[in-house]
Amino acid sequence: VCAQQELLPCKSLPNTVLFQLLGLSIATLSTVTHYGLHFTLISNISLENNSYRVIHHAAFYSGICLSMTLILAALLSSVATMRESQCLTAMGFFCFALAFCGLIPAACWRYMHSTEVEDSMMDVYDLVYEEVRRNASSFRRHELTAIHEAFLCCGKHSPFGDTANVERKTCPSGQVHDAGQDCLQEIQGFLKKHMDFASTLLGVTIGFTVYGMILTSFLWFSIHFSSNLDRKGKYILR
Repeated sequence: VCAQQELLPCKSLPNTVLFQLLGLSIATLSTVTHYGLHFTLISNISLENNSYRVIHHAAFYSGICLSMTLILAALLSSVATMRESQCLTAMGFFCFALAFCGLIPAACWRYMHSTEVEDSMMDVYDLVYEEVRRNASSFRRHELTAIHEAFLCCGKHSPFGDTANVERKTCPSGQVHDAGQDCLQEIQGFLKKHMDFASTLLGVTIGFTVYGMILTSFLWFSIHFSSNLDRKGKYILR
């Protein structure tokens, strides 16, 4: 968006569509993480003293709040440029700054607690598997079968004795444990791919959020000085 007037500099603003796509991407990732089969299955099975359930809900609500903040910031910046409004520009900058303040702790937590989610998910599987092995509980057997079907894996290497009986009753037909489809490895691999994608999206969003803060700052000063000179231009999208 640029001003068509010689005396007023061309005013750039953050690409509204880009920030909306970023916001929608974060919202989609948060929704998939919260309602996806693999994650909801582990969350429903996990015990209250397991940290996974807390992380599961916190990630969803934080992601939704962050996505809405980015979309609002982009819309405010766009309207502020069209109307040359200092107030709306300041509000857009505040939204970008708020998103930035939420992204930095999320990135720090991701790298300082990189294995916490992975460990908590595998702890849930270990608990269910060992209970089925010891007691052959029909309820736990159903949960273990659901995990095997969701992750397309079969059992694990256990130091506590023969597990062939458990795997024969809970593994999907056609899954062979000797083929290397250990469930702990499958859970670890699945979560690593998911977390790598989330980390990449987080890094890209931080970069564009800083970009948005810089451009809204420039826009505010541009509108401020042009208002003092009473020079207001017409705007077109190109």
